[in-house]
Amino acid sequence: MSRRVAQRRLPAVRGVMGSVAALAAGLVLVAGTAGTAAAIPAGGARATAVGCGSDQEAKQPSAAAAAAARAATAEPPAAATGTAAEKISYSLPSQLPIGMWSRSGVTLRTPVTKGTVRLDVRSRGFGTDSLTVQRYVPKTHKWTDLKSRSTGSDTHGVFTFPVTADASAAHPHSVALRIQDLDRPGTLTVTASVDDGKGRTYRAPARTAATTRPDVSVSGWRGGERLDRGGAPSAPFTVTVKNTTDRPYPALYASYSAYGAGKSHALAPKDLVLQQYRPGHGWERVPLVAGGCDPGMSAALLPVIKGPLAPGATASYRLRIAVAGSAPRDVSQADAGVTVGNGDLSFHHQELPFAIR
Repeated sequence: MSRRVAQRRLPAVRGVMGSVAALAAGLVLVAGTAGTAAAIPAGGARATAVGCGSDQEAKQPSAAAAAAARAATAEPPAAATGTAAEKISYSLPSQLPIGMWSRSGVTLRTPVTKGTVRLDVRSRGFGTDSLTVQRYVPKTHKWTDLKSRSTGSDTHGVFTFPVTADASAAHPHSVALRIQDLDRPGTLTVTASVDDGKGRTYRAPARTAATTRPDVSVSGWRGGERLDRGGAPSAPFTVTVKNTTDRPYPALYASYSAYGAGKSHALAPKDLVLQQYRPGHGWERVPLVAGGCDPGMSAALLPVIKGPLAPGATASYRLRIAVAGSAPRDVSQADAGVTVGNGDLSFHHQELPFAIR
């Protein structure tokens, strides 16, 4: 997730902090950086919610941030797209996995003097304000956001950048772009055009792509679950993540979060026992960490795969939860849930509430 998008979304998270979903969102914001981010360490080492009203998430140092910075300065290979007869061509992959950068590009075959390339993006299933589009600038060896403007429609966005190129059919000029969706699955269609600075506008054929994400399911959790203080844990339940996209998903993580309050007391990490089963290890306790804004708590689940989740591959997290005898008597209900994502972006959250007797 770009820092610009993270900062835009953070106030909404702070405003509703107190629910399990908001606590999970806080965990996600400080977990790393998207795309090339490293997985959250085992044992909840980073499962620390953002402090109330702070900008802590913007100051979190991590190896993931360094990796993202190196990737951002890596020069992409120059590759022309389209046919020799097209004054402007635009390339886009058929799938755009949510939370990852996908390479696209524009190729010009006509001279342009102080012109403007424009991308008209129309979406279905999500709003275009969740899109980030960047171009690579060879002089600075950096990626930079394209200018965007509102069209008055949530499903129509416009992105532009200036260009000057002595291009022709024999000597095409290519600009490397990348695009990322940070919202829900759907489709988008991009129509690229260029104003050559001399009053002429050329358009490329429209390209359509599907925004996708892995499929997540929870099995074994019983609706209306009731747990006794100091009693047996819940029946085991499994969070299954299947990569249904055409790209490996890096930095896969899953987290568990919970919140419960009575008239005078609230649940603390010592009051819940979260365990995860791993072959060869048996049931292992996963430490829950208190939130920074409220009595909520969260934990990063132990890794179950090494490296990225390959297309068609599955990752399964087998869990159970128990209520310790120390749980306050006036707390009779807990809001809980699991969140799955990659890097610092969640792409699935499911509520798993339970009653306490």
